[in-house]
Amino acid sequence: MAIKHNNSSKFERSTINLKQSLVHTLVIIGITSLSACGGSGDDETVKPEEKVYPAYTDIKASGGDTTTFDASESGHGFSTPAPNLNAEELSLHLDGDLSFETAFTTAPNSAHPDLDGLGPVFNNADCNSCHQRDGRNSTPQVPNGQTRVKLGSDAGIFLRISLAADEPCTQGSLANDYCAPIPVPDFGGQLFHRGVLQARDDWQQNPFIGQADVYLSYETKVINYNDGASVTLKKPVFEVENPYDAPGETKSSSNVTSNLLQDNVLMGLRNGMPVFGLGLLEAIPEADIVANVDENDANKDGISGRANYVFDAVKAQAGDDYPVSLGRFGWKANTPSVRVQSLGALRGDIGITNPLFPEESIAGTALHDAYLSRTGFVDTGSGVDGEPEADAAFSDSVVFYVETLAVPARRNIDDPNVREGARLFTQLNCTGCHTPSFVTKAEGSIGGVSMSDSHKRQTIYPFSDMLLHDMGDELADGRPDFLASGNEWRTRPLWGIGLTQTVNPQAGFLHDGRAATIEEAILWHGGEAEKSQQGFMALTADERAQVIDFLMSL
Repeated sequence: MAIKHNNSSKFERSTINLKQSLVHTLVIIGITSLSACGGSGDDETVKPEEKVYPAYTDIKASGGDTTTFDASESGHGFSTPAPNLNAEELSLHLDGDLSFETAFTTAPNSAHPDLDGLGPVFNNADCNSCHQRDGRNSTPQVPNGQTRVKLGSDAGIFLRISLAADEPCTQGSLANDYCAPIPVPDFGGQLFHRGVLQARDDWQQNPFIGQADVYLSYETKVINYNDGASVTLKKPVFEVENPYDAPGETKSSSNVTSNLLQDNVLMGLRNGMPVFGLGLLEAIPEADIVANVDENDANKDGISGRANYVFDAVKAQAGDDYPVSLGRFGWKANTPSVRVQSLGALRGDIGITNPLFPEESIAGTALHDAYLSRTGFVDTGSGVDGEPEADAAFSDSVVFYVETLAVPARRNIDDPNVREGARLFTQLNCTGCHTPSFVTKAEGSIGGVSMSDSHKRQTIYPFSDMLLHDMGDELADGRPDFLASGNEWRTRPLWGIGLTQTVNPQAGFLHDGRAATIEEAILWHGGEAEKSQQGFMALTADERAQVIDFLMSL
């Protein structure tokens, strides 16, 4: 019994010593903790920096009251009328929807005279072909086993053309045609690769061919991230051959005689753009856009947004002494309004004259003069009544349609990755060009017509400053357009970008469709955007994915 008692005492003493040691340790920990909280010491533990999310992170209604919330996974996600139209406006919008999809035919068409007047040279026969389901067109693909593809009836891409100027134009005036691109003699300012049956003198050998043939191929390069991931980028390369003024000729011919193939001819590929929300962009007060101009980079962030000022056909038709306006639309902000953009495309891309552009785009060229003589002057650009091929009602409906298409709502805004992507988007200073929001004006006109109440006082989130930016040599086409240089492009609005390939799975990004994904589009950014692009490349794979998730939510 005594032995058992002595063992028990040693155990109890050991337990007491252990308890005392633990108490001492806890006291020290407690004192240290108090000190870290500022209780009795001077040293402070650094707390993790609290993440701050930009105000637009939780915004869902990108187009204010014009937002549609029914477009999330729809192939027609860009084709919904703005929900705040009144009954009369909705009726006009639906009329415009039909006009937008109207396919025109060669004149004369006695059975359907309202549909004739196509061409005689053109890029497509209807608006929808360049703006498929009101979004982007399909990117041309080179078939397996071939090195290039010829642009045809399924191409929504075309070439702008002009002559190189002797010196940059910096101030528009009547004497210098307000700095407009210089037309190529006997061709104009746009290359039309399609034509009606007898468009060319050699139509029997080249039926349905326009001013020239355009071939497209791609060259590639690989971009490597520091983490070992890589992305292959493709760049379109075009070749122009067989011009109507020198059939069969190419740039490599021994004696180049065509006006189109001369060394001073500048060419740039152009993709069709989405057409929703355009009325809202035109309703942004000009002063609010110009307020973001930073031509000399006064804030030293490497970004120097510039405004383009362009010829305004609406002002000219109204007799304005100085028919120049702020450019808002087109890849180089080279058109001032939805009306000029839409009716210019109707006359240019399709060859349909209208009240704003009553003369054929190739009027006075050798091709047009020969075509009229050969076909008996039955397709002069005027109807039997002497009026343009598209009347005012048709033209107004097309314009109103694209002015009043709803902006799709954002999606997945509560997803943690989307939220992190929004924070990173600001951290990378992508907002230096992609300005998140504007408020539209309370009254006034757009395109010379009183604006719809649906556009007024709307807080919108287009993510564009509507200005020109030098995007570097890799994206440059070298072709000036009014005040825009060959390296400058207007900041594309990002709203709806996440639905681009839901609407058209074959659509690409950037002005020539070279980017098959949003990531590729980011990687092509250079010039003023190079710092942001490099910042994106320095992110982890997860962070890069979060930026893309945010963009896909727009």
